[in-house]
Amino acid sequence: MTAASWYHRDISRVQAEELLARAGRDGSFLVRDSESVPGAYALCLLFQRHVHTYRILPDADGLLAVQATQGVQMNCFRNLGDLVAGYQHPHKGLVAPLTYAVVCETEPNDESSDGDDEKPGSSFASPPQAMSPTGHPPPSSSASPQLLLQRLQELSPTSVGSEIIPLLDDYLHDHVFMDLENVKKGVSGLQHFQCILNRACNSLHSEIDQTLFSLETLAKVFDHPGGHLNSTLQKTGKSPEENMDNLLHKLTTLCNLLSSLEKRVLIALQDAVTIHNLSLQPVTLPEAVTAPKKQARPNPVHSFQVKVVRYGRQKVSADIDAGVLLFDKKSGSFGVETVTQDRIVQVVKFQRSPAKLKIVVDSHHNPPRELVFQSIKKREAFCRLLQLMKAAHSQQSKLDIISVFVGTWNMGGTTPSGSLQSWFTCCGLGLTPDESIASMPHDIYAVGTQDNPQSEREWVDNIRATLRNASNIDFKQVAVQSLWNIRLAVFVKPEHEGHITQVNTASVKTGLGNTLGNKGAVGVSLLFNGTSMGFVNCHLTSGSDKALRRNHNFQDILRLLSLGEKQFSTFDISLRFNHLFWCGDLNYRLDLDAQDILKHVSKREFEELMCADQLTRERHRRKAFFNFEEEKIFFPPTYRYERGSRDCYLWQKYKSSGMQVNGPSWCDRVLWKSYPESHITCTSYGCTDDIFTSDHSPVFATFEVGVISQFTRTDKGSERASIEVEAIEAVVKTAGKAKFFIEFHSRCLEEPQRSAENDSQCCEVPGFLKLGWSSKQFSKLHPVSSDLEHLRDQHLLFSVKSSDGFESYGECCVALHSVTDKCSESFQTCLTHRGEEIGSIRGRLRVYVPPDHRRIRERLYEWLCVEKDEKELMRDHLFPPSSCALPAKTPLVSHTAAPNSYTNPAYFIFEGMPVLRRVEEIPSPCKESQEVWAKDTMIKLPRVTGHGKRSALRSDFTEIEIPGTLAPNKPFCESSSELPSPASSYQLFPEPDVPNTLQNQRQGTSSKQCH
Repeated sequence: MTAASWYHRDISRVQAEELLARAGRDGSFLVRDSESVPGAYALCLLFQRHVHTYRILPDADGLLAVQATQGVQMNCFRNLGDLVAGYQHPHKGLVAPLTYAVVCETEPNDESSDGDDEKPGSSFASPPQAMSPTGHPPPSSSASPQLLLQRLQELSPTSVGSEIIPLLDDYLHDHVFMDLENVKKGVSGLQHFQCILNRACNSLHSEIDQTLFSLETLAKVFDHPGGHLNSTLQKTGKSPEENMDNLLHKLTTLCNLLSSLEKRVLIALQDAVTIHNLSLQPVTLPEAVTAPKKQARPNPVHSFQVKVVRYGRQKVSADIDAGVLLFDKKSGSFGVETVTQDRIVQVVKFQRSPAKLKIVVDSHHNPPRELVFQSIKKREAFCRLLQLMKAAHSQQSKLDIISVFVGTWNMGGTTPSGSLQSWFTCCGLGLTPDESIASMPHDIYAVGTQDNPQSEREWVDNIRATLRNASNIDFKQVAVQSLWNIRLAVFVKPEHEGHITQVNTASVKTGLGNTLGNKGAVGVSLLFNGTSMGFVNCHLTSGSDKALRRNHNFQDILRLLSLGEKQFSTFDISLRFNHLFWCGDLNYRLDLDAQDILKHVSKREFEELMCADQLTRERHRRKAFFNFEEEKIFFPPTYRYERGSRDCYLWQKYKSSGMQVNGPSWCDRVLWKSYPESHITCTSYGCTDDIFTSDHSPVFATFEVGVISQFTRTDKGSERASIEVEAIEAVVKTAGKAKFFIEFHSRCLEEPQRSAENDSQCCEVPGFLKLGWSSKQFSKLHPVSSDLEHLRDQHLLFSVKSSDGFESYGECCVALHSVTDKCSESFQTCLTHRGEEIGSIRGRLRVYVPPDHRRIRERLYEWLCVEKDEKELMRDHLFPPSSCALPAKTPLVSHTAAPNSYTNPAYFIFEGMPVLRRVEEIPSPCKESQEVWAKDTMIKLPRVTGHGKRSALRSDFTEIEIPGTLAPNKPFCESSSELPSPASSYQLFPEPDVPNTLQNQRQGTSSKQCH
């Protein structure tokens, strides 16, 4: 028996409302899982063009009832089917009877591989039974309990284990009906059948444990004599499902160990013969010797050839250990000039001159020195050395900046045969660091792999050995998390070990209806001082035509991965951390003929290829990785190479089913998302060119990340800081009619705070609600610390929730940095839910800080800023930013954050502004169609007339799809390169005093701007 067609499981509220709107008839209904209460449901009913949502809650006895107001008698039902049948009659308390069921949309559950997941010599089992759209087996006469009992009776006692027969007989006579009843209620797991599997495999656990122990003992003797045994022997899980996952993990480990054991022993014996002359010398037990603790390598002095403005060519050297800069003028009688690090007041980059740098020294007799380096790579390396020098000799005990390495590699089921040092030192192709800083170790390493054939311990030892050889430092393991062969390991420098707290790990399965771990994600979260970080490594669905499935995988991971602090559990993981790093084999492909791809690759025309990249397209369409950032790609596609070299792509493969074509693609990616006004800079992004064991190349990315210090609580007796919300307006995408409140979360608050219900609400466009809260609806928020030094690094998380079902209709993040030193400041940003943009919000905040708590210090990343050069300042003076109509095609070296374009016409109506009038304010060479430039994307909008005579209808705009823009391909507009940009693609609240919508399109960088 299948689940009811009107039960849509865990679809979002927005998707449910869209389905009901598409149905269009009063009495249309569906049931979905509640987003606010686990185990509860939401009954969505369409009546008079509005969606009414009722919560269905279970009681202590498991009976279901529709939540009613106090004093109204509730009707209880055994299951959802009985409840729906009971409310199909009028006058039962709903606004209308349940008349027309909105059935689940059919989606093929095809998990077939396109060949990219195949390992050398691997074979795959036949796929499981096909599933219905609701996730249950399709109805079949062969699945009836009577027929199953008949099959059991036909089996001879010798053809099946005698112990399993009574278990099966008991299950088919009794417990199978309980599982069927749970399936009708929408439960995906078969609890009673899991118990049978658990009992059948019970003895297998102990046999595998004993075998693994013996094999690992052999491996440790010949490979790691002083190491501990691998922690593969896990305790039996608490539930049958956990038990089966544990068993599958053990079987995978056993297969990997058996396949590699003989090779490892052979290598160990060969090394022993070579190093110890084992064939000639008698075996003697070595004396116990304590290995000396390795010291980090000293920093060498690095020199750069530069051109000093007004002084000519010189050589400047940076001595980190001594804390000095040496200027060798090579001419005249001045010789070498020494500048100590404490005399350097500020270092300034020029935005229009990528290789230019200005150093401001404290002496009034010495004007600022303007240096021109040989390349931008040399300049960035010199800036990195200056920061390291400043940090090494700083009198401050607080850490301001750390360097983070994020790597991803699909190992293709093959153990690496050589060194991985080039991966961890970012040597290869793309945006790579200068050789002067390439060998400098990073503070945090997050290493993600897919199709990893090695055990956890073996892989961790491999990483630590590689880092030790590269840096002479024994890195400390923070955490390692695995899901089948998907693995994520995080390491830190030993001196940072005490700064790491609140470490959490989690995993999510997305393979075969979210039940198998061959695809999915693993995650690690931590708190570095006061900065929260999340790391996610994923392996998404393969196949050139599976982009939609990959989008769904991303949304499932975003929603289900349980990382971070519990107080933020109501938000998806994209809003739980100051910085979220997402890497993995995302499997997005290039929608282009393989021969055309190869032609572009041979010419290094990567920017042209990005136009055919599926991930780029899905980000443009806001279907995946909304508001995430990715550095521009300057390296060739990392998949699908011929194993053993990097000279050619193996994009054709002959199989029994015919020719398999897998064009080269950028499957392996690193993206990130950070809170607004947080300091983060991507310093490298590329791939190796000397690791050949897989058909994927390892990918690396490094980041300079600002660190927040720990706060101290303010004494209760002293004056406390406060956060005042003066007013808020929001527009949310919904067809409901509920009242709403706003919930505030922050690390600077003791607990979440809630506003009163909105005091204004209107619906001028069907499908959208405009909400308003006055200052009376908010109480003051009191942070736990009143220090300005702490508050300016904090953020407020908003969640707009309905008063009836307590479900979220949108979340956002607002930085307090820009409002801590002002009387009142406005904010405006987008609202998202489950990774989808669904509205916008604006308002005003005021942060009061007591006078004796307003001390602040300059951060190390504020010591280095960005400045316009004189020509650019003059150009801005002659041509103000508002005169910029069309952006040029020259990309900037640094890239700002994700998609921002204020061009969605559906939202102009809320301010009573017709689309045509709004577009005509932007110069356009064509009068037949209006063109709006949003960074690198030109959007054509059709003419919409008649708005002065009738109200705007949503049907005017539903056919207009407004693409976003991407950070990596940001074009340069000479007269508006420094303009700030709001964070939403929905122009809900056009500013009345700004005539050009493009003035607010650009977002400032996280670095400090100097003028």
